[in-house]
Amino acid sequence: MKVAIVSVALLFSAGMLTTTPVFAAGDNSNSSSNTCNNGWVWDKKAKKCVRKDASLDQDSLYEAGRDLAHAERFEEAIEVLSLASVDNDKRVLNYLGYSNRKLGRIEVGLKYYRQALALDPEYTLVREYMGEALLQKGDLEGALEQLVEIKRLCKGRGCSEYTDLAGQIAAYVKKQNS
Repeated sequence: MKVAIVSVALLFSAGMLTTTPVFAAGDNSNSSSNTCNNGWVWDKKAKKCVRKDASLDQDSLYEAGRDLAHAERFEEAIEVLSLASVDNDKRVLNYLGYSNRKLGRIEVGLKYYRQALALDPEYTLVREYMGEALLQKGDLEGALEQLVEIKRLCKGRGCSEYTDLAGQIAAYVKKQNS
């Protein structure tokens, strides 16, 4: 634990760890799936709510699942995302991880995050969410590893995933030290 605290202190002193609030990381597209009633999802092609089923295209299923997750309708998000192909869609895997983690199923969430990283090790949003999951488990060192990777991948551009995870880490350390 001392190594982790020293690591956080070094990040603070190097100006690498900040708690400046920013908008949530991820896609900023404005679909309307979170306004559809239960059992219905937003179909971006039809531009209306439709019954959820596997005939929707991959992007519509992803966007509907993501929007349900952001609306904190996690069980519905999992149901919709499970209709999508997870074989080669890091986005779907990420939000399956996110929704499961938010429901308290941290290990299930981590499994999905690892699958998404296997598809794309440079996917910073999944690294942010994985870092948050690791903090939930009390694994500060693991979360710091994700933060370092995000910083490397952002190449000094100050991406929101870095800022968001850094803020979570700072809050975690503050709570541990109080």
